[in-house]
Amino acid sequence: MKKDNLLPSYLERDISWMYFNRRILQEACKDSVPLLERMSFLGIYSNNLDEFFRVRVASLNRIIEWGDKSAVKEAKNAEKIVKQIARLNSCYINDYEAAVDTVYRALSENGIHLISDNEADRDQLSFIRTYYRDKLDGLIVPVWFTAVKRLDYESDENIYFAIKARKACEKPKFDYAYFAIPVKGRFVRLPDRNGESYIMYIDDIIRCSLDEIFIGSGYTGFEAYAFKFTRDAEMEIDNDRRNGILQKISKGIKSRKKGEPLRFIYDEKMPQDLLKRVLSKLDLENNDTILKGGRYQNHKDLMQFPDCGRKDLKFKPMPPITRSSLDVRKSILDLIRESDRFLHVPYHSFSHFLRLLHEAATDRRVKSIKISLYRLAKDSRVVKSLIAAARNGKKVTVVIELLARFDEESNIVWSQKLQDAGVKVMYGVEGLKVHSKVVFIGMKQGSDIACISTGNFHEGNARTYTDCILMTAARRITEDVGRVFDFIEKPYLPITFKELLVSPNEMKKRFISLINAEIRNRLAGKPSYIRMKVNHITDPVMVKKIYEAAYKGVPVDLIVRGNCSLDTSRLPEGCHLRINGIIDRYLEHSRIFIFASGGQEKVFIGSADWMPRNLDNRIEVITPVYDPAVRKEMKLIVDYGLRDTVQGRLVDGSGDNLPWSCADPLPTGSQEALYSHYSDMEADESGNGEKQDKDHGRQH
Repeated sequence: MKKDNLLPSYLERDISWMYFNRRILQEACKDSVPLLERMSFLGIYSNNLDEFFRVRVASLNRIIEWGDKSAVKEAKNAEKIVKQIARLNSCYINDYEAAVDTVYRALSENGIHLISDNEADRDQLSFIRTYYRDKLDGLIVPVWFTAVKRLDYESDENIYFAIKARKACEKPKFDYAYFAIPVKGRFVRLPDRNGESYIMYIDDIIRCSLDEIFIGSGYTGFEAYAFKFTRDAEMEIDNDRRNGILQKISKGIKSRKKGEPLRFIYDEKMPQDLLKRVLSKLDLENNDTILKGGRYQNHKDLMQFPDCGRKDLKFKPMPPITRSSLDVRKSILDLIRESDRFLHVPYHSFSHFLRLLHEAATDRRVKSIKISLYRLAKDSRVVKSLIAAARNGKKVTVVIELLARFDEESNIVWSQKLQDAGVKVMYGVEGLKVHSKVVFIGMKQGSDIACISTGNFHEGNARTYTDCILMTAARRITEDVGRVFDFIEKPYLPITFKELLVSPNEMKKRFISLINAEIRNRLAGKPSYIRMKVNHITDPVMVKKIYEAAYKGVPVDLIVRGNCSLDTSRLPEGCHLRINGIIDRYLEHSRIFIFASGGQEKVFIGSADWMPRNLDNRIEVITPVYDPAVRKEMKLIVDYGLRDTVQGRLVDGSGDNLPWSCADPLPTGSQEALYSHYSDMEADESGNGEKQDKDHGRQH
């Protein structure tokens, strides 16, 4: 292999993230995507960017401002990255505004009109007045800029209006105020006309009602301009030993709400005198981002744009498939004991997993349930089954990760409800997030059962995230899953895992060993390849190993949705390292790893991406897949992803996101192809089931 300094460079994760988010923006610009779905992609792009600044850019700014002499190199690198992010963001925002305008025009051509306050006629203004008085009156209380020192107590979840109000006097005199736009749904549907729909931003409803908001104050004219800001979302965790973990996290959530502002976006038409007053209350630093924007902020709300009953402007429905192989007439516990089962949500119905928990909660053969929970649905049926199990005398243990970003508050509430019901709640290991997704069901007799998932046991996510769930009674797997909970409870004990790859213990070493085996097999002329589907690859050690494998001739084919620090644009001839990034209706979330292993192919699935945090700083679980039928399906998922030229983009480190190409493309996107495959599989399984039932009847 060439010397390390001749290897392609390591692409910074935050720059690669900008390239990923651009792929979402590119999806919003595709004419082949239904119009209302393009609106949703615009909202996703905006929401992603908000969180990126709140978390990643905030962390970079902290490094820059730290000022420690021992970290000068890190600070300079962080400053370089922040400047590059600013350049990319400035470039992309123009594309974004153009995409929004294009989609708005196309909606109007299709009979959905988004009108401003200046375009409303007399009848519409009458409706707006009534709407304001019925829905908004009393919710808006202006605050004078002269009355506050800083916007410390204002939330970055809101959009704000900066108001310039004119006094009635000979010489023009102005006062300046601001207020938050109420969270009442961003879009208001006005009465239809001639079969066509009319929608208005709530911003413009308020613009039409400013005289009522300031009624009796003596002002004769108003100007309103939107602005928003983004705060540092890192929590300050209290290290006071007198406080328990719940109190520390609760206090940390409050500190996040008052984090320093680090990005400010405003209506570019805002007059300088008003802009000056807003900026004076935010105390932004030199490294912070100030951007001119359009008339409307918080485009994340486009994800909830009214569909006006126009199903023709949305994706064709793909309702979750109910698996006949998990027939409700039989015990799902017994079915899993017969052979391994798998679900691939949202193609398959998540109800099968919920049914497993429900049955475990009531079945007298079950003595214990252990589960790790990272994020939970608002009205979690998972939690309800666990509480029922505890009330039925089962020994229930739940590991809840209190530091699941932006879900900390919800997880605290759920943990308290579980404890009240008699469930043993553990908060994981100090210094390590518990990100694994595993379930252990202990039986009084016979084989125990385990579930290993690539994603959260979350009903909402299961409708929009692609994830695989393996359900098995294989003793070599279930015993290791039981040990995972032992490790979480007593991390100081020496625990070894025979089958599972568990971080931070041995996972990275095991993956390196698997790659090294592929290199040796390649040099020995044996079958050799690496095929993977993950969310992120940024770990420097794993990036280097992938480069090494490619340089030694191992074919490497990857599907990477998000951050990717591999730069394939400058690989020497003969290296096969290709990366496809797929953006489609569902968020690609499953992690699948396939190694040729000299002809004895190895297949793994689990919760871990190849990032330092997953491999070194979290408890993650990857399981081998042994069942031939399940292995076949996992390989098919990866194969379809690598053949997706409809939704795929070439991830090569350049940020160009060119269309993906391959020798044997699918006729449709991989998600549509998988749904068709599972539908056909279900039809075959149902047909075979009916035939077996008839044969069974004849025998008796």
